[in-house]
Amino acid sequence: MADPRFFARNTPLRLGDIAEMTGALLAEGEGAFAIEDVAPLDRSDRQKISFLDNPKYIDSFAESKAGACFVKERYRDRAPKGMALLLTEDPYRAYARIAQHFYPFIPQVDGISPHAVVEPSATIGKDTTIGPGAFIGKHVEIGERVIIGPNAVLHEGVSVGHDSRIGAISSLSHCLIGERVIIHRGVHIGQDGFGFALHRDGHMKVPQLGRVIVGNDVEIGAGTCIDRGTGPDTTIGDGAKIDNLVQIGHNVQIGRGAIVVAQVGISGSTRIGDGAVLGGQVGIAGHLRIGPGAKIAAQAGVMADIPAGESYGGSPAVPVKDWHRQTVALARLIRRKKEQA
Repeated sequence: MADPRFFARNTPLRLGDIAEMTGALLAEGEGAFAIEDVAPLDRSDRQKISFLDNPKYIDSFAESKAGACFVKERYRDRAPKGMALLLTEDPYRAYARIAQHFYPFIPQVDGISPHAVVEPSATIGKDTTIGPGAFIGKHVEIGERVIIGPNAVLHEGVSVGHDSRIGAISSLSHCLIGERVIIHRGVHIGQDGFGFALHRDGHMKVPQLGRVIVGNDVEIGAGTCIDRGTGPDTTIGDGAKIDNLVQIGHNVQIGRGAIVVAQVGISGSTRIGDGAVLGGQVGIAGHLRIGPGAKIAAQAGVMADIPAGESYGGSPAVPVKDWHRQTVALARLIRRKKEQA
């Protein structure tokens, strides 16, 4: 159960309503039965609903005390007796929908703290909250129902769209932020890109004259840094999800719905296509093209373009089947060396 000190729970839901809200088929159980909460399979009881998405947890599913569960049709025969089943091809998404009902985000409108500094030329939309210690610079434009956390800094000219959230101690400069964007704590957007004209007599700094453009419905994890462009803009497409501690260099373009997992580093002027997925700690060299829908395995080192829809892994990154073959071949070689020793 979620700690009530941090999470306020919403009203119970009948199974019939849950099925209607998620599009799932109520195959087992009574529609009038009330569910009070969500929980993992191994921590559920009769009043809670859970989900099975990964077959790795089949045993936990078979032993679960959950009153109801979202599950795919092919696993229904493994359900324990008495469990209500809601059949769906996407149990995790259905669970997320219901979890949002039980634990919705309810913004607390506190207005502008007397301990914040807001320049007179800034434009602040209605029902916006600005926390203590925050600084809002000249000509900043903030939409309606925006939340600015404590000690966040929005430098001159920045704009933030409606219903966005800027986490505590974040800093934004030279950027335009869309609507419904979530920027977590300690994010830094719009600082200089890493641009120098290298020379033995000293490296000369190249002025970074672009911006960062963040689309709608983007989420950016804590500690992430996004550099502004050198002249072209750095852009983050609508619906992209970026994890914690990611570095995005100048002029990078990230497509719509792309997923970038923690500790990824993307060098300047690389383009990430719509819907691409970058696993944790992936490193990408500069000026590359990662095609739409491409998938890159964790810790891969990408040094060449990757075609659309392809899966790559390893360092240097190769098609994932070749990567697995390399791994098997290397293991065989090591085994033979040991046998010959």
